[in-house]
Amino acid sequence: MSTLIDSPVARVDAPALHVGQRWLQLALGVVCMMAISSPQYVWALFTKPLLAQVGGSLATLQVTFSILIVLQTFFSPFQGYLVDRFGPRLLLSAGAVMTGLSWVLSADASTPLQLYLSYGVLGGIGTGVIYVGVVGLMVRWFPRQRGLAVGLVAAGYGFGAIATTFPIASSLASSGFAHTVTVFGFLIGAVGLLAAQGIRRPPVELAQEAVPRGARSASAGPAQMLRTPVFWLMFLMMTMMSTSGLMVISQMGAFAKDFGIASTLVWGMAALPLALTIDRFANGLTRPFFGWLSDRIGRENTMALAFGLEGLAMAAWLALHNDPLLFALLSGVVFFGWGEIFSLFPSTLTDTFGTRHATTNYGILYMAQGIGSILGGPIAAMIHHASGSWAPVFGIMIALDLAAAALALFVLKGMRSRYLAQVAA
Repeated sequence: MSTLIDSPVARVDAPALHVGQRWLQLALGVVCMMAISSPQYVWALFTKPLLAQVGGSLATLQVTFSILIVLQTFFSPFQGYLVDRFGPRLLLSAGAVMTGLSWVLSADASTPLQLYLSYGVLGGIGTGVIYVGVVGLMVRWFPRQRGLAVGLVAAGYGFGAIATTFPIASSLASSGFAHTVTVFGFLIGAVGLLAAQGIRRPPVELAQEAVPRGARSASAGPAQMLRTPVFWLMFLMMTMMSTSGLMVISQMGAFAKDFGIASTLVWGMAALPLALTIDRFANGLTRPFFGWLSDRIGRENTMALAFGLEGLAMAAWLALHNDPLLFALLSGVVFFGWGEIFSLFPSTLTDTFGTRHATTNYGILYMAQGIGSILGGPIAAMIHHASGSWAPVFGIMIALDLAAAALALFVLKGMRSRYLAQVAA
């Protein structure tokens, strides 16, 4: 299939009868992504009750979050292979069940180890199957609009927790952690399972849809891709950006408390849940927006713009952290500059290495998110503990953001252009 997409020979448009079908697949993919987003994006609400339930230090507890992301990402090449081998419906259904079950089992966790195995291991594998599987399918269903399509399903992952942040915060306050994760675990598992029943591979005819020449490349498999410097540069950049964003996601509850504004009222709402809700909107909107923009002005130009925005927003955030309103608003700007990595990197990767092995290839690149979770989770917590301040942590993250923006514009752009020229030759 992918050899037709990647061929320089002109192709006819896909039959109109497939247009509605692929938008249906996109909608189902969005629902699947929304169902699995809460384990990552509401974690900050769970740290306080979990410290009371399982004991240990914040750094020990944050290992759970790192396990979740590491298994979501480090297993992704294998998960991508399974989706290609056994089909998306079966694997995405299993992923939804595992995600919901991870919350239900974590309700009874009384030690950090039990939490690692339930919330971390089971949740990481379950969410990873769905995330990699859906993204890998969308770059095939939408060969002309990869940035937009991947941005929309990635937006589902960013937006999904909007529907659950305040209900979960309210349930935690009234009913406690165990009741909350049991109810919402069954809910997110059921929604993901139902949506997965309609997921399908794209028909062969879509492989004949014309693709702009600039987006064509040879169909490189994982072994060939791993031998190219351009892949490793993308891996480094995604690790840098993942580290900064996951530091904010995993530590936000802790540094909001240290800044003394976690429970301060803003517009009648506590500052932390308000910031988390704003973040979900920003994190969702940025993915299709910058994906769409990258389809028009180029991937690297868009990366430089977005990554630089996050770095500057984080600097302003740290400088103005004592103001609860600005804390909530600037958190949204930070996420608007970060969440687009999940549309820009898979689109850039597929543009460069083709669609034939797109799911497996992205699974390998997605492992950078796992490294970022370690650096932004327990490592960042240890830096804070050693220094007694969040300023060094923020300084490192700002430097990573600005460096990634410079690499995109001044290094990746030229390197990828030369690689595609070699392929064309």
